[in-house]
Amino acid sequence: MEFVRIQHIDNPLFAKMHRLMQEVFPPEEVLEYDLWKEPLEDPGIRVFVAVHEGEVVGATEYRYYTDMNVAMTDFTIIGQEGLGVGRFLARERQKDLLALAAENGKELYGMFAEIYDPYRVEEHNFGGIKPMDPFVRREVLSHLGYKRTSFTYVHPSWQNDGEAVSGLDLGFMPTNEEQTTLEADLIVTFLKRYYAVLPQKPQAWLDMVKDLESKETVELLPI
Repeated sequence: MEFVRIQHIDNPLFAKMHRLMQEVFPPEEVLEYDLWKEPLEDPGIRVFVAVHEGEVVGATEYRYYTDMNVAMTDFTIIGQEGLGVGRFLARERQKDLLALAAENGKELYGMFAEIYDPYRVEEHNFGGIKPMDPFVRREVLSHLGYKRTSFTYVHPSWQNDGEAVSGLDLGFMPTNEEQTTLEADLIVTFLKRYYAVLPQKPQAWLDMVKDLESKETVELLPI
């Protein structure tokens, strides 16, 4: 299996990856095909696919913020069962991020991820791919070391229609497994940077950020 970075929209592997995203994720979570041009060419956004026998069997997008020394996992897709795709992507991503942090002269502080809560959202079947089942994914992320931040989380729809998307937790995987809190100002800085590309912010998101700005820390709780 190969871990291949995609940096151009005309890469044939990108069409396969985008089709896989449409099969797995709900529409409001998938950026339109043409709108991927700039993100793919952004050196700070890292999009990789797992290629097995010429086919895209998995994908992951993530980014590393040098000033905050944190990463964000945008998504991870397991497109085929029985190949160890999830483990392969997680291992290769972590190796890459540790190297990026080392180049920055630091040890990676941690990594954010939006994590579906299947106890609140039941309609997503994620293409019928069992490893993508929200219950399975939540347990896997817990095993990897992710914790959930202790506030009600929403995010702007990627369709940029001003709607708030709920049913998720904002997770964080600290490098120090004993860490039990996270700086609220770090969360605010991260969220404002991450969603700067979407001008249509729902009021629920603005209210959430304002509430975070009034706090010093946020608890990290078990998933």
